[in-house]
Amino acid sequence: MADEIRAEMVANVLEVVAAAGTAVTDGDTIVLLESMKMEIPVLTEVAGTVVSVAVKEGDVVQGGDLIAVIERTE
Repeated sequence: MADEIRAEMVANVLEVVAAAGTAVTDGDTIVLLESMKMEIPVLTEVAGTVVSVAVKEGDVVQGGDLIAVIERTE
């Protein structure tokens, strides 16, 4: 089962921390966003493997935009 991670607000992508193929656990950072001079980590809520990352450094995301897809490990 795959979970989509989506942006919660308008922000700039500062850093992509996890690439496709990276194993992640609940609470790991996928990307680091910047909004209103605040750095906001986007965290996983499941353990699994990053299937794809839909953003790159310098991108601007809108609320609801896809950031990454995680395939759960159970």
